Amino acid sequence: MQAAQTFRGPSPDLPLQGPAQQREFLTFTLGSEHYAIDILKVQEIRGWEKPTAIANSPAFIKGVINLRGVIVPILDLRVKFNLADARYDEFTVVIILNIASRVVGVVVDSVSDVLALADEAIRPTPEFASATFDTRFITGLATVDEQLLVLLDIEKLMTSSDMALVDDATH
Repeated sequence: MQAAQTFRGPSPDLPLQGPAQQREFLTFTLGSEHYAIDILKVQEIRGWEKPTAIANSPAFIKGVINLRGVIVPILDLRVKFNLADARYDEFTVVIILNIASRVVGVVVDSVSDVLALADEAIRPTPEFASATFDTRFITGLATVDEQLLVLLDIEKLMTSSDMALVDDATH
């Protein structure tokens, strides 16, 4: 019978080396582009169902749905990002997010995967000289299987001044 060994932690002579910091992202497509958002913001993923329209709301607000007693505004990221060809079919997906103490749904073309990315795999967003190109909602870029992923700060996007329009339209 072997004697039990007591774990005393790492030797003070050895440098502490833990696993690289990783974060998990839900990846999705909008047109031909690939995006990712922090998985911790995702409440659920649903198939497309036509929301109830709200009169005089901005084009990116598709309407609202009743999700188990909670009225959820549905926003189309394709329209918000000025991407062409916003179609709604059996492949269209709504990602339900829990952000800043509210529930919001975002329409995307398809959900791809949940991906763990090490911090060192995420590259900073390049700076653009043009003031017309807004990168405030992009936290970085990553390449996975030769595919460029745009990492969105979905909380910053959903709490921006434009999103006050969502509150105005749904209340």
